[in-house]
Amino acid sequence: MTDLWNDLLDCLAPKPLGQGVYEARSQHLDYHRLFGGQLLAQSVRVAELTCPGKAVKSLHVLFPREGRGGEPVHYETDCVQQGRTYAAVQIQARQEHGVVAVATASLHTWEGGPQRQSTAPVGPLPGEERRIDLDLLPWETRSATDLDSPGSEPPAYELWTRTPTVAADLGPALLTYATDLTLIGTALRPVAGVTQHDAGRAFTSAVTSHSVWFHQPLRTDSWLVLRQHSPVAAHGRCHGRGDVLTEQGELVASYTQDALLRFAQQ
Repeated sequence: MTDLWNDLLDCLAPKPLGQGVYEARSQHLDYHRLFGGQLLAQSVRVAELTCPGKAVKSLHVLFPREGRGGEPVHYETDCVQQGRTYAAVQIQARQEHGVVAVATASLHTWEGGPQRQSTAPVGPLPGEERRIDLDLLPWETRSATDLDSPGSEPPAYELWTRTPTVAADLGPALLTYATDLTLIGTALRPVAGVTQHDAGRAFTSAVTSHSVWFHQPLRTDSWLVLRQHSPVAAHGRCHGRGDVLTEQGELVASYTQDALLRFAQQ
């Protein structure tokens, strides 16, 4: 795989500096700021390290200020509750100029019991000819529709992803990383003549909060489909939601995102 893949994996190995404190380096990206997906994925890993033996059940993150690419991130944690099956961790991510993310993680030990779900069936995996190139995702992605269509389209999008073979314990962090990438683009689909490539010209955007829930154990080196919908954009903001399903239709995660979205004519 490309160096981008190995670079990302290296970023997902936070180093302990002391009691409840970790440092993680940032990705080497040609990007105008620190990618929020990196902070999300590292927060998952830090929560797991803080409460070994438990899996992240949910992660809720606020981004109070823009992170700086190429600069390490320090994570300060506080385990506010640790029981036999549940735990809760508060996390602050800092760079030299201040706090760049504030997170709360809930963790849980997987249990048995009845299972059910209510979701629409998963369609067929798009063919090889539907491969797409998303610069910040260093693995295989496909889509049956064009995220950046120049016309006015419904605010919905499905992205299929599959990473190279990787340890199962990295799955939640890698999936969380991917959920940050295309929700603003999904919100823009109804706007004719504007796509996410027009950022900085036709509009300004920045993610302000992001949440992920994990319903089932998962692997990212098998096909997953991120099924997304943006129900509203108003007052300089947009909101998006997504479900993550396996190729067999099992719902393994869900996520939401709120973002600043200001158009130039406003």
